[in-house]
Amino acid sequence: MGDVGVRRVSVDRLVEQSSGRGLVAIPLALIVVITVVDVRSPVDVHLGPLLVIAPALTASFAGPLLTALIGVLAVAAQVLIAVLHGGLTTANHIAQIVALCVLSTLVVFVCHVRERRARELSRARSVAETAQLVLLRPPPRRIGPLRVGWLYLAAEDETQIGGDLFAVARAADASTRVIIGDVRGKGLASIGEASVVLGAFREGAHRYATLPELAAALEVSVCRDLEDVADTKHDPGEHFTTALILDIPDQDPRIEVINCGHPPPLLLRHHQVTVLHARHPVPPLGMCELPASSHRPDPFAFEAGDILLLYTDGVIEARSPTGAFYPLAERIASFPTTSPDTLLHHIHDDLLAHVGDQPGDDAALLVIERTASHHLHRPHLTTRPRNGHRRPHPSGSSVSAEH
Repeated sequence: MGDVGVRRVSVDRLVEQSSGRGLVAIPLALIVVITVVDVRSPVDVHLGPLLVIAPALTASFAGPLLTALIGVLAVAAQVLIAVLHGGLTTANHIAQIVALCVLSTLVVFVCHVRERRARELSRARSVAETAQLVLLRPPPRRIGPLRVGWLYLAAEDETQIGGDLFAVARAADASTRVIIGDVRGKGLASIGEASVVLGAFREGAHRYATLPELAAALEVSVCRDLEDVADTKHDPGEHFTTALILDIPDQDPRIEVINCGHPPPLLLRHHQVTVLHARHPVPPLGMCELPASSHRPDPFAFEAGDILLLYTDGVIEARSPTGAFYPLAERIASFPTTSPDTLLHHIHDDLLAHVGDQPGDDAALLVIERTASHHLHRPHLTTRPRNGHRRPHPSGSSVSAEH
């Protein structure tokens, strides 16, 4: 990941240098034009001070060295104007030369500070990419019968990770365990809390046979370790993590979900969107230690061709310039769903168009599609779409959606 960051910085500098070489003709031309016009103008007309435009313009697209070179050329042009237009020792020309030297030096200094800031930003982004790879560990595109896609939008400009989290792990009983969560707060301060949840999930996903046992273990781990990583000095309020924990068997179209105070997942089937509301919700992780018996999973149907959309509240709470929340469930019904990546691409573009800028809070999306490569045992259940009317599902399986 670090090599990728280095290559990206190198390419950016190469592009900047290539464009800078072409644009440098503009300040050079300005120096020539201003010098010629000033020399040919009457003695009482002084255009030399306009030469400061050349280094100032160069600083907008080039580094401090090239800016300094243009500044030296501008000062040399001012000296030439003084020699040819009234004498080098006149008070007016000496003042102009000194002023141009001072202003050019200031421009070069500002350019140096800007370039140093750009290097620090590049390093911060490279570190953020590495942290994202280590902490989030992007899931594979294919895992068992599932196709997976993900998207992360960080609210902090200089980071690519914040308090939102997700992970996918294979269990020993031919099933896939999934978690998506949202740590209270945002930005770098919440990364430590997210690491506690993710570490406990990756360890428990392989160890515990049932989803309630896994959820209870996550609760115990978060309550035990939260004080060690939470930023209680600058944020003394409650610290907790909302989460969805899922178990998706390979051979069974009925999945189990435990909702710990998190926005409900969305099920896409034939361009119809169903909200999978929890019948047995539990408090967010870190609020109280609940035994495994208190975590009652909700079963939902998830068949071949279905798509699950998991998201954090940064998506649905993203506001437009007029203050309207992003209507995720309504928008995705019209988006192409040929693959998880296609769906995420349309959500990403539509979300940014809705807010007009980066979201004000961290936002994460996880899209899971069940493919038809595995034979599924189909139980008989019912389904209720978002309008609340029950209808028989054509395959005989169900999605329970309660408002």
